[in-house]
Amino acid sequence: MSQGLPNIVLVITDQQRFDTIAALGHSHVQTPHLDRLVREGTAFDRMFVTAPSCAPSRASLFTGLYPHTTGVLRNDDVWHHSWVERLADAGYRCVNVGKMHTYPYEGSVGFHERHVVENKDRGHPTLLPFFLDNWDKALHVRGEVKPDRTTLRDRPDYKERLGAFVWELPEDLHSDVYVGGLARTWLERYPVAEQPFFLQVGFPGPHPPYDAVPRHLERYQGQELPAPVRSERDLDDQPEPLKKLRRAHQDTDHDSIVHLDDPTPEQTHRQRMHYYANITMIDEQLGLILQTLEDQGVLDNTVVLFTSDHGDMLNDHGHSQKWTMYEPSVRVPAIVWGPGRIAEGRVVDGLASLFDFGPTILELAGIDRPDWMAAESLMPALRPDVEADSWPGREYVFSEHAGDAILTGTALMTMVRSDRWKLVEFIDSAEGQLFDLHNDPTEEHSLWTSPEHARVKATLREEIGRWRAHSQLDTANWPKQYR
Repeated sequence: MSQGLPNIVLVITDQQRFDTIAALGHSHVQTPHLDRLVREGTAFDRMFVTAPSCAPSRASLFTGLYPHTTGVLRNDDVWHHSWVERLADAGYRCVNVGKMHTYPYEGSVGFHERHVVENKDRGHPTLLPFFLDNWDKALHVRGEVKPDRTTLRDRPDYKERLGAFVWELPEDLHSDVYVGGLARTWLERYPVAEQPFFLQVGFPGPHPPYDAVPRHLERYQGQELPAPVRSERDLDDQPEPLKKLRRAHQDTDHDSIVHLDDPTPEQTHRQRMHYYANITMIDEQLGLILQTLEDQGVLDNTVVLFTSDHGDMLNDHGHSQKWTMYEPSVRVPAIVWGPGRIAEGRVVDGLASLFDFGPTILELAGIDRPDWMAAESLMPALRPDVEADSWPGREYVFSEHAGDAILTGTALMTMVRSDRWKLVEFIDSAEGQLFDLHNDPTEEHSLWTSPEHARVKATLREEIGRWRAHSQLDTANWPKQYR
């Protein structure tokens, strides 16, 4: 291996919330291979995305810049470049298999090869730009029709399933199995022992439709699962932009989910069972990728990073999917594993921001972090030769999202979160949210209008202003080609 550089495998799922790995205290999900990465690597227990939807989160991750700097503040905003270009210039073979959610969808953004698979539910070219991805082509060659809202709507029970369906086509054609298999094929066919590689694997799941294959669903039959966090007071007290978001999900079947105002416990249990089964499917594919790396003789010189672009509300607080700043939407799993390079059995509690994975990967590859990046390397928390509690984490993490075709109740939503407090503001509304996470970890009692917490609210709003001002100054020299 040239210059002793490690191979780097970055696995990103789509819409996986933080509380979905058994080894991190969430035993309701079966994740033996992720559990192995936790036991043998370092996990970040409080990792937050910079935007609660696919494209802005990923553009931020792959540039090391906040969405307000990249200009990618919603899905289908254009982005062309990434720090992957620096890996390629440094001698890495850079390959993407699966979802990246760039726009245009097949832009190189620095990769030598892209084998693109996009959203599961894309059969509506009037709503999304028309595009046939590799999975569409595979289904066509096999003579199969993709199950998405255009076909699932024909089911008599479509409106009451909350997006939970059973995959009825051959298992190898499921998007997550297909992506995992294609990643393994690349590892088996490319001379991986001759050149360091960066392999990004983008699983389309557990994004809806929640369509696990039967054998994985069977593993959850009869299992008790956490119920959604919601109460009438919680729903009534939400700011109008969030109430409008809930209504938007009820009026339109986004991603094959007909969202219901008051689903039954049976419906939400089924939704979660399918969601968790999809995660177990992906976990199995991760295990197969690890085995292929070992079979190819490169596992011991490979660093594996696992995370997701944002979470899923799963009816918590009455919400569907993402587009909110609640913990299930903005907090994601994050694990780094690498024999000899990454500390073993460490769980880091400090606040971290997902785009920090960018300069971390660059440092692993021996590449200096550009001074215009807002992201910071996480290597001080990962090195085996430093104490586990020596890295304090960020004082604040921030997330933002602009209005889009679904989040129609505001032009811009922004979150700031500290160890104890979370504030959410809407640029065009006097309403907002303020949570004391020490005393209200499930975010059910907003203190936005509480006179006793006016000073806390003012301080956090000042932090948002200070953050944006510093961000503008610190990233003023970022390369024009990234714009």
